Amino acid sequence: MIEKEKERILQLRELLHRYNRAYYVDSTSLISDFEFDALMHELEALEAAHPEMADPNSPTQRVGSDLNTNEFQTVVHAVPMLSLGNTYSPEEVTAFCGRVEEGLGRKNVDICCELKFDGLSISLVYEHGNLVRAVTRGDGTQGDDVTNNVRVIKSVPLAIPADAGCPEHFEIRGEVLMPWSSFHALNEEREIAGEPPFANPRNAASGTLKSKSSAVVERRKLDAYFYQLICDEIDVATHHEQLLLAKKWGFKVSEHIEVVHSAEEVQEYINHWDTARRDLPVATDGVVLKVDNLAFRQALGMTSKSPRWAIAYKYKADRARTLLRAVTYQVGRTGVVTPVANMDPVLLAGTIVKRASLHNEDMIEKLDLHIGDFVFVEKAGEIIPQIVGVDLDHRAAAPEEIGEKVRFATVCPVCHTPLTRYEGEAGTYCPAEYGCAPQMKGKIEHFVSRDAMGINSIGPKTIDVLYDSGRIRDIADLFDLRISDLCGADGSRERSAMNMLRGIEESKQKPFHKVVFALGIRFVGKVAAKTLAEHFKSMDALCEAGEEELQAIPGIGPVIGKSVVNYFRDEHNRKLVERLTAAGLQMRQEEKGAESGAPQVLAGLRIVISGTFEKHSREEYKALIERCGGKNQSSISSQTSFILAGEGMGPSKRVKAEKLGIEILSEADFLERYGL
Repeated sequence: MIEKEKERILQLRELLHRYNRAYYVDSTSLISDFEFDALMHELEALEAAHPEMADPNSPTQRVGSDLNTNEFQTVVHAVPMLSLGNTYSPEEVTAFCGRVEEGLGRKNVDICCELKFDGLSISLVYEHGNLVRAVTRGDGTQGDDVTNNVRVIKSVPLAIPADAGCPEHFEIRGEVLMPWSSFHALNEEREIAGEPPFANPRNAASGTLKSKSSAVVERRKLDAYFYQLICDEIDVATHHEQLLLAKKWGFKVSEHIEVVHSAEEVQEYINHWDTARRDLPVATDGVVLKVDNLAFRQALGMTSKSPRWAIAYKYKADRARTLLRAVTYQVGRTGVVTPVANMDPVLLAGTIVKRASLHNEDMIEKLDLHIGDFVFVEKAGEIIPQIVGVDLDHRAAAPEEIGEKVRFATVCPVCHTPLTRYEGEAGTYCPAEYGCAPQMKGKIEHFVSRDAMGINSIGPKTIDVLYDSGRIRDIADLFDLRISDLCGADGSRERSAMNMLRGIEESKQKPFHKVVFALGIRFVGKVAAKTLAEHFKSMDALCEAGEEELQAIPGIGPVIGKSVVNYFRDEHNRKLVERLTAAGLQMRQEEKGAESGAPQVLAGLRIVISGTFEKHSREEYKALIERCGGKNQSSISSQTSFILAGEGMGPSKRVKAEKLGIEILSEADFLERYGL
């Protein structure tokens, strides 16, 4: 038995390390929170029983990390961001209240009850009323500097009014969230583009905040709520008073915080929000309970991982049990093949569910699915159904009802081409890029989408009709369409046909970078497309670019570089570009500043802007730099020409600039040197 328990310890450590990495590094969830916490509790108990198996690298000895040091500078937290102990049990909540009362030697200790927002933890540092740094939680000791991305979140104050009475230096912590409305809109866009939808708002918020482009962050409309103030200069007695101060300074604090006086009132709060939280504009997954009195917190102290004065109660995800009837497969725009479970209809969180994504081949293997299994279904983030397990008791009790094991498809379900899986990727692909109908339709949908050529009058249903009837086979065929192809034999759809042709004609004026994006080159998103367009200036130059040149461009790198080269190496794609050129699309980058006559005194310079300025706003300086031929950079690199520094420039930027030997210019020096 002892040897088996030791083997189990090693097995649990390996599993939890893998799940931690998936969640904190890759921003994806392989198992539910409930299952993860159950495994962690099991490991903690086994390690306590076997101290000889102690290991400083055990998952129980650290907080999972979301660090990504390849993209963001790492910053050490002045005060560690410790995790909270959590529970799914009302009895453990009562026990927590009892431990607090026993530790303080008093009854009816005030508890501040707050909703537990389901997003990405963030720490903001303010100096003299100005935001100077935003850092993710990371591993609790250090996190990623995401200041540039946080600045575009509308609910984050950039500057606090002088008369607000805030201290010169303070830190405030909270949660960055993606509201439900933004989440639904984002997933609709991803589906149109042939990209897999995010499983829940938490993953979407995490992926967005770590985007290389602050424009992406702004467009996705993130939100932020704040729940902890760290400052020695504030003379208040309770946590609730601190939050009221933060609210006064302009921070978004939940309206649903309540100070209660007993374990019974705590439970009433939990019960109420178990249902009421579903009407909130953002995702919540529990309740956080904190001793309100700050002096009492000091007396209770901390463990090595979490405070003794707080605990998180997490609501269990809605779960249902139903019968797996079949597994079918869908093909996306990029060729990725996604398995879909088809089940007997079941009521789950207020809706009827009969289909659930199985994501990829690894997920099918992990679940060990068989046709005829009874499966457990949950709503990830309370919106997207996913299978989280199999009823093994039923399989053992009624083996005659169980069918064959589910094995991932080996050929495309549409064109029957043998599938392939690229090394290092989770997805499986149909390589028949130009002979597979779903892929071709997806490419056309992407081409006409709002962020590409913006032909809004042509939607997916129209594309289906045109493709299935043979009137179009690729994106270039759109420019050969005539009114007779669109208005029907009886001419009844003449008005809509004219709108489509007008949209196609107007798309010829879309700028070059949108054409690059519209081509649908794998891994080339909107930001990369704009970077490529600005660097190469023309489609001819981009077509002839080599991998080495592409990889040297900031923000491109080896993956995108190789994909671009492979795209233009394909003869089909080259002919497609020739046809689009002949149709009259914009195949050259319009030179900035040419029409305005602005002096090109910054031509070829790459400039980072940091801080706040007296004469112009940051956005005005960005526009000025572009008009004068320069390029704005969001982060410092060896290719940065200089930094335009205003008040409140981040110390991390200054250190990095000095390390790389990059010049720092004040507002006055910049304007004088370039005669602006």
